[in-house]
Amino acid sequence: MKSSQQIIYYGGFDWGREHHAVVVVDLQGQIVADFQFDHTRSGWQKFREKTASFTGLAFAIETNQGAAVDQLLQQECIVYPVNPASAKSYRQRKMPSGAKSDHVDAWSLAEALRLDGHGWKPLKLTDDASLKLKWLCQDEVVLISQRTQLVNQLQQALVEYYPAALEAFDDWTQSYTWDFIIAFPTPTALAKAGQRRWQKFLHLHRLWRPATLDQRLQAFAGADQFKGSAAITEVKSQLAVSLCKLLRTLQQQLDDYRQKIAELFAQHPDHHLFASLPGAKTKLAPRLLAAIGSDPGRYANDPHVLQAFAGTAPISFQSGQHHAVKMRRACDKFLRYTVHLWADTFRRACPWGDVYYKQKRAEGMSHACALRCLAQRLLKIVFRIIVDKKPYDAELHARNQQKHGSWVLSLVKPTPV
Repeated sequence: MKSSQQIIYYGGFDWGREHHAVVVVDLQGQIVADFQFDHTRSGWQKFREKTASFTGLAFAIETNQGAAVDQLLQQECIVYPVNPASAKSYRQRKMPSGAKSDHVDAWSLAEALRLDGHGWKPLKLTDDASLKLKWLCQDEVVLISQRTQLVNQLQQALVEYYPAALEAFDDWTQSYTWDFIIAFPTPTALAKAGQRRWQKFLHLHRLWRPATLDQRLQAFAGADQFKGSAAITEVKSQLAVSLCKLLRTLQQQLDDYRQKIAELFAQHPDHHLFASLPGAKTKLAPRLLAAIGSDPGRYANDPHVLQAFAGTAPISFQSGQHHAVKMRRACDKFLRYTVHLWADTFRRACPWGDVYYKQKRAEGMSHACALRCLAQRLLKIVFRIIVDKKPYDAELHARNQQKHGSWVLSLVKPTPV
């Protein structure tokens, strides 16, 4: 990868789904290339022909992933991702009138790279194992979001015609709840089935528990007494069954994703580092590895850069005597989401994490803010792990806390012998 000092031509790349706009400027800011091309095989051939004579060419683009970035990296281009909010300010700097076009967007990116790019970090090629794991984990999160949307639609349909089903079950992400709707699609069907079939269903799905048995049987027995009208029941029951079948299919795909992620994670040379993190377990450990990576050079060997990437580092705002601290929103959303989940599971798995969280809550912080503060601390630990290439050691961390006089230790209750 070439350094910014070796760049002779600066390109702005305004990407789109169907076509892209490119503007290239030289060291003096003169436009030496200005063209558009389609996102097709012939279009990218045109891109190669137009840029072949520019040695030392780098591009600024408003994203750090996607088809356009992948193609640029395959062309061995130097790629600098730009935050869309920053790109907007660069465009306003070139066009104070507010004029906007693909050409203006590409030109403003090229000029921003020429004038300010010396402080930017180019994208680095990731090894195939890490790249596959990252995309699988991100796509898994997308499928989980789709499952949540389907579950919400299913619950809304049940509210309209089948309240007893909602009363009987409390977790509609479980397959047995979908099987229940398929087996007993309407309150009338449930009433006609009789208690013997209800009990058989509960036994087959291992739901015969004293804590919930009476509530479920009472809900089943009264299902036909409080329900939607005949017309609503006929229509909404068909929707509910359709959603349940979709959810079963989607869950099968999620299970396949989980198996593939587990296989890739086990094969990754640094899997033992992230598997050692308390609370990460089998789901979050691969996501943490995919989101954070195992190369500290990606973060300029500085844990504060990692914290900024994850969105846990707050932003300080000061003007005159006014001073405020704001949440950082310009960050890697997948990384922030993953670290947030891990902080929540970490506090349940580690005593000092729970004490730290509760202290922040006692200070008046919200649940999300307290988790961000905990995540800010945890990322320092993760950074040290990927630098030293050593798994998490709870005893070593406790000794370091004691050495530095951490206030957390004073609040942790000693474990009884």
